[in-house]
Amino acid sequence: MPSLLELQRNFSTATLFGDSAALAALPIVGGDLDASARIGVYRNNVLGNYRKVLAAAFPVVRRLVGGAFFDAAAAHFVRAHPSTRGDVNRYGGDFAVFLAGYPPARELAYLPDVARLEWAIDQAAIAADAAPLDLQALASVAPDALGDLCFLVHPAARLIGSPFPVLRIWQVNQADRSGDEPVDLGEGADTLLVSRGASGVAIERIARGDHAFLAALDASLTLGNAADRAAAADPDFDLGVALRRHVANHAIVAFHTPSRTNRTGAQ
Repeated sequence: MPSLLELQRNFSTATLFGDSAALAALPIVGGDLDASARIGVYRNNVLGNYRKVLAAAFPVVRRLVGGAFFDAAAAHFVRAHPSTRGDVNRYGGDFAVFLAGYPPARELAYLPDVARLEWAIDQAAIAADAAPLDLQALASVAPDALGDLCFLVHPAARLIGSPFPVLRIWQVNQADRSGDEPVDLGEGADTLLVSRGASGVAIERIARGDHAFLAALDASLTLGNAADRAAAADPDFDLGVALRRHVANHAIVAFHTPSRTNRTGAQ
């Protein structure tokens, strides 16, 4: 008698991949349909549900490539990256990486970055909230100690960098646009901040220095190291201006010393 885990693995393998050995190991009996037909019903339902999940998260990608192309890509993606979590709202994080290596999409070099932007928007909408940075606590830090602090980026903040004008591509392919507006792929790179405020998710173009600065903070670098990264990306980067801007727009929400393991509060 197979264990419950073995049954689950065989069912998953037979459903997603049509594995005949896994199917034969399943004790499927009764009814007018044979085992293969019964599993086929589940397979169609599973793939159909995941296609809907991916289409909801990546509507612009779907519009760019068309429904048939998208559905075929989704089916390949589901088999290559089966869900490991029960929350379908978190499924699709690897879709951009998948598209980058998906042979039929090879000529659409911008497509993975559009997918990254859409995933950032999708996840920003459901990310946890955070209280604003405690300015009084920050003011109490000695000026010569500021460079050693680590700052926490808002859980909903997402950073996108692309050599393509992905924001423009995203904008002209919204449901209320014709989709026929031309986009010059050579018009310039995008460095974007996706965030969530009182009015919902917003996308903002930010300078390369600000992008490098926030990315460094999000990687747990100290303020001093983050400023160095930003200055290397943009010689005109102004730390004071950037810090005030991103505290005001709620992209930066807390700080701590590197020795602290708790990144949710200030010290």
